[in-house]
Amino acid sequence: MKPFLDENFLLQSRVAEELYHDYAKDLPIIDYHNHLPPNEVAANKQFSNITEIWLHGDHYKWRAMRANGVDEKFITGAASDQEKFQKWAETVPYTLRNPLYHWTHLELQRYFGINDLLSADNADAVFEKANQDLANPNMSVHGLLEQMKVETICTTDDPIDSLEFHQAYAKNPGKFDMYPAFRPDKAMSPENGEAFNQYVNRLGEVANSDINNLQDYLDALKSRHDFFAQNGCCVSDHGLSHLYAEDFTETEISNIFTKVRQGNDLTLEEINKFKSALLLHFAEWDHEKNWVQQFHVGAFRNTNSGSLKKLGPDTGFDSIGDYSQGLGLVKFLDRLAAKEKLGKTILYNLNASDNDLFAAMCGNFNDGTIAGKIQYGSAWWYHDQKDGMTKQINSLSNIGLISRFVGMLTDSRSFLSFPRHEYFRRLLCNIFAEDIVNGELPHDMKWIGKIVQDICYYNAKAYFPFKKQG
Repeated sequence: MKPFLDENFLLQSRVAEELYHDYAKDLPIIDYHNHLPPNEVAANKQFSNITEIWLHGDHYKWRAMRANGVDEKFITGAASDQEKFQKWAETVPYTLRNPLYHWTHLELQRYFGINDLLSADNADAVFEKANQDLANPNMSVHGLLEQMKVETICTTDDPIDSLEFHQAYAKNPGKFDMYPAFRPDKAMSPENGEAFNQYVNRLGEVANSDINNLQDYLDALKSRHDFFAQNGCCVSDHGLSHLYAEDFTETEISNIFTKVRQGNDLTLEEINKFKSALLLHFAEWDHEKNWVQQFHVGAFRNTNSGSLKKLGPDTGFDSIGDYSQGLGLVKFLDRLAAKEKLGKTILYNLNASDNDLFAAMCGNFNDGTIAGKIQYGSAWWYHDQKDGMTKQINSLSNIGLISRFVGMLTDSRSFLSFPRHEYFRRLLCNIFAEDIVNGELPHDMKWIGKIVQDICYYNAKAYFPFKKQG
């Protein structure tokens, strides 16, 4: 019986151990998509306790606590941070076989040197030890990222964001680079007319322009796209139910924009046409600048209306959707390819039944100009765990080229989430090693070790056109 979470965790053979420890373990991290708050990076925030850094904003943990019968008071409510930590510690033993069990103990080990299993019995001691460590200046935001050998992070930012914190950090950077990513979801969402019009008004203020018609709106958005580029951005991201690819005319889109600006409700057909048009504009702008565009598709958002009203979005009430994905993907990507305006693209699916579809779709639009130009992105959200990652790796291996994969990202709001890269690397090494042991791959450690290193770091290094800061 192997010990839990030892140095060879997830590594089931000597070959796997060699691949991980000799090739993957010590590589830097390029985390090209996350939701870290840039203000806390710029300020090099020092956290007051482990609850603040570990539980505030972590909807993965919140969902587990609710499932374990914990009252909302101890999750997002008015309970003290120590009380909230106590309730999380009581929940952890019940997360067996959930990725939270692994992540929790990896993070306790890597950041705090705590090897004990967290439970109600040792919650106070762990809380005290972690808080003492977090008081150390080396455990500030910068210290935590540097400890994990993070080289680059890309945050997620709305077009109307000022990027003031990215600018402040760029003037005095630490040992890692921080770049914004252009996330224009609100800009293409007219289904809530009141919220959309407020957004358009705010965009006009930020872009210092009067928005009287569709062209004014597009010009203002393009100016923000340019502004993001001036501040180091080379990545966009879209969170969508599916790829919108309705047929439309520019006159139709102009009329739809005027209609919603006049306070009139739109039909579903009009909403989908507007989204389709805006999505194409964004993609063409990305192509002009050689940006990497990312599409995260397939989530059911804000499913619990009562909890949305009480707690707001992104509080743990989104889940896997069952949208039809194939036709929209084909039409959207083909429109861009036909115009020779399809740039580097990463596709992420949330429903695992679409794995092979997405892996195959990428191959339809690779054109030989760039290795791995159209990427099947890493296992996302609910699939960011052992089984989900294995399935995504196998689909990509079977249908595309796993060797050109740009690897892992955290997609997290937590500065303690970076051991997820270690988790991915261990799993990847074990998968390759299993094929070697079974005689399905040659025992060529030099070449396969290089492929592992490429997936873990070097492919992303070559793929993203980051410009060094400082």
